[in-house]
Amino acid sequence: MGQETDLEKIRARYGLLAVVGSNVAITAVAIFGVWQLNGDRAVIVGVLTSAFTAMAGLTTAYLGIKAVSNTAQSMSKEAGRQQDADRQQQQDAGTKSGTGQQ
Repeated sequence: MGQETDLEKIRARYGLLAVVGSNVAITAVAIFGVWQLNGDRAVIVGVLTSAFTAMAGLTTAYLGIKAVSNTAQSMSKEAGRQQDADRQQQQDAGTKSGTGQQ
């Protein structure tokens, strides 16, 4: 189980690093684009709006996927625990009925 936890930490770390790196790259391109436009306000607004939309979409997608992944993983673990408990209960019931018949 410790190995799974370590793997999840690595995935989360590198996923977040990819999102932050992408946001930095988008910011750099937007700044360069605004710098090259020499004061054309209409185009600057378009560039900044597009950059903000891209950054928001990328970040929201990452966080949404991460949340769904965490929820699915916890539900899977809970289902496994429930199956183990049911199996143990059936074994205990079988043992009790088996000893009662002897």
